[in-house]
Amino acid sequence: MSKSLKKVKLGNKYKDKVSGFIGVAVSKHTYLNGCARFTLQPESDKEGKLPSCETFDEPQLELIKKGVAEVEPEKGRTGGPSKYEDTGMNQK
Repeated sequence: MSKSLKKVKLGNKYKDKVSGFIGVAVSKHTYLNGCARFTLQPESDKEGKLPSCETFDEPQLELIKKGVAEVEPEKGRTGGPSKYEDTGMNQK
């Protein structure tokens, strides 16, 4: 098995090779020892309900489509859930 470095990018649509789950990469989680995991947000179902997001290891994601969502947040905080305050986020 060859070892390759993947570059999953936020805003692109991916498929998890193990489960078949498909969604747009909406967040990246980088852990202390280098593990990178990405959260995928699937499209809404036929009734318009938004299914739950799921998180996967980077190597098991396969690119489906580029540029599904724009990834250029405004400067500073963009909102969203946050367990811990990032005090360096708004410093210049």
